[in-house]
Amino acid sequence: MKKTLKVGVIQQSNTADVEKNRLNLIEKVKKLSSDGAELVVLQELHDSLYFCQVESTDNFDLAVDLNGAECDLYAQTAKACGVVLVTSMFEKRATGLYHNTAVVYEKDGSVAGRYRKMHIPDDPAYYEKFYFTPGDMGFEPIQTSVGKLGVLVCWDQWYPEAARLMVLKGADMLIYPTAIGWESSDTDAEKMRQQNAWQIVQRGHAVANGLPVITVNRVGHEDDPSGQTNGIQFWGFSFVAGPQGEIIYQAPSDKEIETIVEVDMERAEQVRRWWPFLRDRRIENYGGITKRFLD
Repeated sequence: MKKTLKVGVIQQSNTADVEKNRLNLIEKVKKLSSDGAELVVLQELHDSLYFCQVESTDNFDLAVDLNGAECDLYAQTAKACGVVLVTSMFEKRATGLYHNTAVVYEKDGSVAGRYRKMHIPDDPAYYEKFYFTPGDMGFEPIQTSVGKLGVLVCWDQWYPEAARLMVLKGADMLIYPTAIGWESSDTDAEKMRQQNAWQIVQRGHAVANGLPVITVNRVGHEDDPSGQTNGIQFWGFSFVAGPQGEIIYQAPSDKEIETIVEVDMERAEQVRRWWPFLRDRRIENYGGITKRFLD
């Protein structure tokens, strides 16, 4: 494990032009790598607009074969740039079977590992259950040359169980590609409550598990194709938190960014010595956590 890890964060505003989105991302990965990034993290479903605002079978045309040309483009980018690259793909596993899948590429372009999103939301403007089958790969960290990455995806952010299981299997950091924003009809106060809760819960994962958290969100406004809502204003605020929940970096809410954040990877060791939460867990009393509800 390196003492300090240079993490590239790309917060992007997307268009309906998938090819343009991909080329923009690749150029940004190249720039970050030339500036010294060793790990680069992309946002959720970064190739397209966030299509889950509506339920349309036509949107399944956006899905890709993980062994196909679209993913090979990212593999070649990781290899050419010499970075570990965390991507987020709309996976076509088989006809009628699709996943929201993070694919992690090693510096040589090989696939270090994959994670299929486990928790799938079904809220107004976030109709993901129409598109995605829940993941079946468990909560398994991905071993890379820069550390063991606990990669989760968006809605997984709200579940402490997912974060803890990644840590119990040796994750050195938690990584969340995400796509979340505001609906215009919410009051400003409600918008702030939502955004604060989103960040607080993830900072809580950092504190409870004593390790860094990297969260990369999309930014910009995307229309609702159905016209039933005013669309989503993705709130950006991509951030990196340290093992005590301290904010190391936070992106703005209203513009694209590509930046490098230096993360002290040795700090987690010291924090876990000060706050040995894993030592003090009362695992013999936690059986109820596997139940839906304790009546």
